[in-house]
Amino acid sequence: YKTAIQVYQDKVSSETKDFDNEAMRQGRDFEDYVARRFTEVTGKKVRRANAMFCHEEYPFMLADVDRMVVGEKAGLECKTASPYLADKWKDGQIPMHYYIQCLHYMTVCDADAWYIAVLIFGKDFKYYRIERDETMVADLIQIERDFWENHILARKLPAPDGSKIADSAILEFFRESEAGRSVPLTGFEDRLRQRQKLTEQVEKLEQEKRQIEQEIKLHMGEAELAENEEFRVLWKSIHSSRLDEKRLKAEQPEVYEKYKKTISSRRFQIKAA
Repeated sequence: YKTAIQVYQDKVSSETKDFDNEAMRQGRDFEDYVARRFTEVTGKKVRRANAMFCHEEYPFMLADVDRMVVGEKAGLECKTASPYLADKWKDGQIPMHYYIQCLHYMTVCDADAWYIAVLIFGKDFKYYRIERDETMVADLIQIERDFWENHILARKLPAPDGSKIADSAILEFFRESEAGRSVPLTGFEDRLRQRQKLTEQVEKLEQEKRQIEQEIKLHMGEAELAENEEFRVLWKSIHSSRLDEKRLKAEQPEVYEKYKKTISSRRFQIKAA
């Protein structure tokens, strides 16, 4: 569920960021319940691992597992899901990132299989057994080894993917520009021409989008709400207060200087030669 660049950033950054949200909190709180339900349904006993597992041959492969299944070379991954995501689990389906997670745990722990149990809030409880697939295990080891050696250890960013996360990661590593430094722009001619075409297409689509919005605004007039069986449109007045920086700087420069805040950023521009 993370991009390659985001994983790279997490691995090489010296900062420790504590990220949490309500879904993650509920997942932790319901982990015991899911494990108990699994035991009730299957009759299998499970125990907490209370340890971080590490692959014997590839120490960069770690696993923080939910439970180990007693009497089997297998573990249990406990999940919770919104009822709106129930379709992701129907007909024996397992979301791909969860499947890969269990495969990774199997690889690290040298397990024969891995169970995954999911509580779909207010709707269902399911569990599945994932068998070890040696071909996929070998592929996973190769992918993780390649990423570790050729990106993490080499301190080389993975290829960008166009996501906003990639934007923030790149800016994180290259925050400041060196004044006057220039590099040759070679090998990007075709990509820049493609970007120019895409820019023109985006501008055309944006204009068409604005036209549709303008037509709806003319239809609404002073009304705040317009709706039908499929859509609900709000065009609501919003009042906000903003600081008049220009006036403050002119009339009370000492106050402006005391409270002004400098923010550094890098502006990216492309111009025809």
